[in-house]
Amino acid sequence: PGFVAAMFRHFRSLRNLCRDHGWIHTLLEEAENERMHLLTCMKMFDAGIVTRTLVISAQVVMTPFVAALLIVKPGAAHRFVGYLEETACITYANVIHQVETPGTPLHGAWSDVDAPEIARTYWKLSDDAKWVDVLKCMFADECNHRDVNHTFATMSSDDPNPFVYKH
Repeated sequence: PGFVAAMFRHFRSLRNLCRDHGWIHTLLEEAENERMHLLTCMKMFDAGIVTRTLVISAQVVMTPFVAALLIVKPGAAHRFVGYLEETACITYANVIHQVETPGTPLHGAWSDVDAPEIARTYWKLSDDAKWVDVLKCMFADECNHRDVNHTFATMSSDDPNPFVYKH
């Protein structure tokens, strides 16, 4: 969604010969971050053809849906993405809790698993970082995406980006 929204704002800026007020960078940063989440998980779990097919299918379905929503009602698109991010936050919080709770299946399976190199590099984690540390980074990212999208949903498209100084 971030990449599609950034593309639409980029084209609008070029068409109208006007500034974007800093939104494009934030949206592209969100898209890059989500890509790293996906790459990390696909590396961590050695994604096969079924997982890759699901990723492609989600892209085929979601891209036109988000694009259409952005054309008709951009605020609704950001609100929708904000709610998706809220769901991700709840899921990550639950998974982290399960991994950190002795006696749970996820604690047994993931508590001693090392973080993959791609994650240690991207989030600048220590060499002894565990998978749960990566999950905490992803959780923090999703919380930020939630806040950004809910904020963008309330703004006019010409309002300056309040997150521009976070870059």
